[in-house]
Amino acid sequence: MMTAQQLRDRMNAQPFKPFRVTMSDGRAFDVSNHDAAFVKKNTIEIGTHLDEQSFVERCVECSILHITSIEDIAAQAA
Repeated sequence: MMTAQQLRDRMNAQPFKPFRVTMSDGRAFDVSNHDAAFVKKNTIEIGTHLDEQSFVERCVECSILHITSIEDIAAQAA
């Protein structure tokens, strides 16, 4: 089971490695940089639409309990 601390550690890793979060319902969200997601106690908000300067335009809130996997992705694929 994923914890908020594990997600926070992943977000704060130096250097940052882009990753994909897969949810129990099959949806998957890419976190391309450390500013594209925000970890809260029980959820993570992930930017789903980034503009050309990587600013988040829209986001989705995901329950940490429903995260089934996290995997590295290539920086250009994010």
